Amino acid sequence: MGLIKVNFTVTEFVFLELSSEPNMQLILFIIFLFFYLLMVAGNIIIIIIIQIEPRLQTPMYFFLTNLSFLDICYTSTNVPQMLSNTVRKRKTIPFSSCATQMYFSLSFGMIECVLLVVLAYDRYIAICHPLHYTLIMDKSTCVQLAAISWSSSFLSSMVINVLTLSLPYCGPNIQNHFFCEVPSVLRLACTDTSLMELVVFIFSIIIVFVPFLLIVVSYAQILQSVLSMRPASGRYKALSSCASHLTVVALFYGTAIFMYMRPQSKSSQAGDKIIAVFYTVITPMFNPLIYSLRNQDVKGALRRAIARQRT
Repeated sequence: MGLIKVNFTVTEFVFLELSSEPNMQLILFIIFLFFYLLMVAGNIIIIIIIQIEPRLQTPMYFFLTNLSFLDICYTSTNVPQMLSNTVRKRKTIPFSSCATQMYFSLSFGMIECVLLVVLAYDRYIAICHPLHYTLIMDKSTCVQLAAISWSSSFLSSMVINVLTLSLPYCGPNIQNHFFCEVPSVLRLACTDTSLMELVVFIFSIIIVFVPFLLIVVSYAQILQSVLSMRPASGRYKALSSCASHLTVVALFYGTAIFMYMRPQSKSSQAGDKIIAVFYTVITPMFNPLIYSLRNQDVKGALRRAIARQRT
C-alpha cells in the first residue's frame, strides 16, 4: 500500500521553546520582561527629555525622538509574543496574526535602517558643512526625511510580506523561533523558495547594505573633516556627538546584515534566534543607555529635569 500525501492549509503556527530546559522558561520570562520594561522606560524618558528641554530642539534630537518611538513599537511587536510563549503550554499564533506581526516587525526594522542613515546625514552636514546646517536641515526637511523613512519602509515591507504569504503553506507549521519573521516563515513554505529568497536578498541590499555603505561613507567624510579641526577640543566635541550613533549602527547593522544577507541554506535556526534577540531586544534596550551615557547634552538635560523636580 503506497503512502498517501495529504496537503492542508496552515491556519496557525507553533513556536518552539526558547530553551529545552523547562526550568529555564521562568528565568527567561523574568529576564526578557526586565529588558522590555527597561527598554520602554528608557526610550520614554529620552522622548520626554527631548520634548521638554529647549536646548535639545535640534534636527538630531528630532530624529532621536523618532528612533526612540520606533524602538518601542519594534520591540512591542515581538517581545510580548515571546513572553507569552515562555508561560503558555501551547505556543501558537494564528496565521493572520503571524502575517500582521511579520509585516510590522519588518516595517519597523526597515525604518530603523533608514533612520540611522538620516542621522548619519545629519551629523555629516553638522560637522562638514556647519555654516549651512540650519539652512539644509530646517524643520520642513526633517519632517520630510522622517516621513520618507516611515512610508517607504511600510511600502517595502508590504511587498515582501505579500510575496511571502502568497506561497503555499501546507505543513509543517512549527517555527524554531520566538516570533514570525520572514526567514523563519519561508522555511515552512511547501514549495521552492529560491526566488523569494532572492527577492529578500535584493531588498536587503537596498534597505540594509546600501544604507550601511552610506553611513560608512558619511563617517569617512566626517572623520576627515574632524582630523583637520583646530583646536583639539573641537575634534573631541565632534567625535563625541557621533560616538553614540556609531555604537548603535554597529549593534544593529551587524546582526541585521548577518541575518538577512546570507543564504538560508547556510543559516542555523537556533543561531538565528540568538541573532534576532540582539536586534529585537538587546539593541533597542541599549539605545537609550547609549544615547544618555555617551551624550553630554542628554545627561545635562536629564540632570536639569531632575533638579527641577526637586525644587
